[in-house]
Amino acid sequence: MIDSHCHIDFKVYNKNRQEVLGRAQEKLTAIVNSGATLGGNRRTLKLAMEYDNFLYPTLGFHPSNASKSDASVIKQALDEIEVNIDVAVGLGETGLDFNDPGGEDDKNKQIKLFETFLEMSVEYQLPLVIHARDAEEKALEMVKKHPSIPQVIFHCYGGDIQIAHKIIEEGYFISLSTIVCFSEHHQQLAAELPLSQLLTETDSPYLSPFKGQRNEPAFVEETVKTISQVKSIPMDEVASVTDGNARKIFGF
Repeated sequence: MIDSHCHIDFKVYNKNRQEVLGRAQEKLTAIVNSGATLGGNRRTLKLAMEYDNFLYPTLGFHPSNASKSDASVIKQALDEIEVNIDVAVGLGETGLDFNDPGGEDDKNKQIKLFETFLEMSVEYQLPLVIHARDAEEKALEMVKKHPSIPQVIFHCYGGDIQIAHKIIEEGYFISLSTIVCFSEHHQQLAAELPLSQLLTETDSPYLSPFKGQRNEPAFVEETVKTISQVKSIPMDEVASVTDGNARKIFGF
């Protein structure tokens, strides 16, 4: 099993990060940690060195941070991503979050930065990890204009089933998080979408499948278990196929 998207670099893990990663190593074959800020990218790179051949870094800038951050900080983040491009297994997370964008100016900042990442993905031939909330159709429309991007993941997908099918038709991947354990909508997505185009993730520290407990990568087992139940196929098969999908996309 692979947790294809988490944020173990976040400060909520500062007191017991080693234990959390130890539990992950007992159950999983790999995790992908996604940078979401300038500092997050730096911490992710450090963790990738410390947990070589287990924790793999994607480097990005979250759309919600794009609308709040100073242009100089964004430029520095992009510059540092390019310096470390050979270490990254993908770009992102990046994308669009129109859940509470705060006006047209903020939306335009997000769109502009997302476009930069799309171009970088083409230039460096790296897969792209997309965060799209209340903007799935717009994100799909933008990414389709760059057909030479090697691969695309719509991470922690929660949009409607029709757009999900459009994403799959393009040959892109959808990653289902631990939210699938308690959301009927996500279980419908899991039931209807082909396993060949799915990944599993936790999006730790968010979306814990256990009430009152902080999420962590080892809990991706619950995502695998739920997909197995709704599809009526063995857990081993879900784990094997989604593991293979992640390895094919990220090249590790």
